[in-house]
Amino acid sequence: MKNHTSTKDVLGHPRGLLYLFFAELWERFSFYGMRALLVLYMTKHLLFTDEMSFGIYAAYMSLVYVTPMIGGMLADKVLGFRKAIVLGGVLMALGHFFLTFEQPIFFYGSLSLIIIGNGFFKPNISSFVGKLYNEGDTRRDAGFTIFYMGINIGGAVAPLLCAWLAELYGWHYGFVLAGIGMLLGLLVFKKGLNNNVFDEHGAVPNLAVYNQKRFGIKMGSLITVCALLFVPVFALIVRYHQFEHYLVWIVSLFLVLYIINVLRNVTVSERQKLLVAVYFTVLYTVFSAIFEQAGSSLTLFADRNVNLIGINAAQTNSINSSFIILFAIPFSMLWMYLNKINKNPNSVIKFGIGVALLGLGFVVFAMSAYQVDEFAKTPMLYLIIGYLVLTMGELFLSPIGLSKITELSPTKYVAFIMGVWFSANFYGHFFAGKIANLTTVSEGDLGMFSNGLLGEITTFITGMSSEVILSKEPIFHQLYSYVSVYSGFGFFTFLIGVLVMIFSKKIKRMMQNVH
Repeated sequence: MKNHTSTKDVLGHPRGLLYLFFAELWERFSFYGMRALLVLYMTKHLLFTDEMSFGIYAAYMSLVYVTPMIGGMLADKVLGFRKAIVLGGVLMALGHFFLTFEQPIFFYGSLSLIIIGNGFFKPNISSFVGKLYNEGDTRRDAGFTIFYMGINIGGAVAPLLCAWLAELYGWHYGFVLAGIGMLLGLLVFKKGLNNNVFDEHGAVPNLAVYNQKRFGIKMGSLITVCALLFVPVFALIVRYHQFEHYLVWIVSLFLVLYIINVLRNVTVSERQKLLVAVYFTVLYTVFSAIFEQAGSSLTLFADRNVNLIGINAAQTNSINSSFIILFAIPFSMLWMYLNKINKNPNSVIKFGIGVALLGLGFVVFAMSAYQVDEFAKTPMLYLIIGYLVLTMGELFLSPIGLSKITELSPTKYVAFIMGVWFSANFYGHFFAGKIANLTTVSEGDLGMFSNGLLGEITTFITGMSSEVILSKEPIFHQLYSYVSVYSGFGFFTFLIGVLVMIFSKKIKRMMQNVH
């Protein structure tokens, strides 16, 4: 049975894509609007230290991407995509609105509601996009790139508007606007359901299981109750983020055991493709750990050490998404054109290019130190060019990864494997917090990137030596801590991307008919 008919196509794609595009746009508006404010809110308003703020931010952002594994499984077995997306959206909206209350219980509880809500929303709306296309449909990559543009329209506009409101009227107005964005996303999705644009896709997979009672409550309703009961659990994990590494081990054990179980219950062909999906997820973890400095250390770098023109530090979070908007459609058209002439590089090569460009982007951030002024401020141009380069890398990797995961996953496990894909962000944010902490300054100590080979790499890329910096004012020490970390991680990330391309052929063979 076909997943769509040509009469339901809009601009060459299934009509349902349009509704999912706008639903995800508004959901990401809410998410990125709040994210842009969070570290600055903690350091400037709540007066948390850099280390504590990075820890809370990393714990929150990593948990946001571990819950999709659970949300994906529950959608596969009980809820279906539709009900999971609605439940997730409601929880996230509540989380944004509760951030307007300043008591600690509301602060940590709000982050927990968003964490749990995202687990139901994020993997299932992405999997829904995959369901709109037949297997082998050459429009799939282009469709996911368009969907990805919707994510980034929300991501570009939200920091500008939410940060503007926060600066003009107060932090809480920015958080309220983020919550309104989430409600708009829910309304768009409900309109799509009412207009029946998704045909039979995303409905409850088994009504008997959904209506089955446990403790006198239907399974579908019990999931909602359990989601609310876990709010204080995740709130405590964020509050005591220094113990999060125990959760990392628990999640890793669960992932390994569940994936082994899946591998034992699929065909040889499906097993090989699933192993490639795991490989892509590992690469995405590396990408995420470096890329996600954007919401933490890069925001503080922009605030403290960049001569910003026309925007504030929170609004710099929109630069990446703005470039995505500019280039998503051209990239989508490029993949379709290269398909027609049989010159489209395979997905492994695209991943390698993406990782290499990410590394180059951070090298550009580090090179800004060559033009530092007497106030330890660097030109904004380097920040913009660095974001441009890493955005190109993101377009080579992230939307392609979304597309390939839906193709490489066994059909009955697709939402769970999509959750595994998003777990890369869980690990990525956990390690991103560790990397961000390397940028904090201790008196007389410039960190591990100031000595030996790492110190030589830093000096080559930034033009700054640790000996000269130690003789300057503390604000220069802070600048050095940022650019030294960016130069080291940028250099080694670039090398990883090159190695991925060199060893791509074997991985491509394991993908079989998936390009």
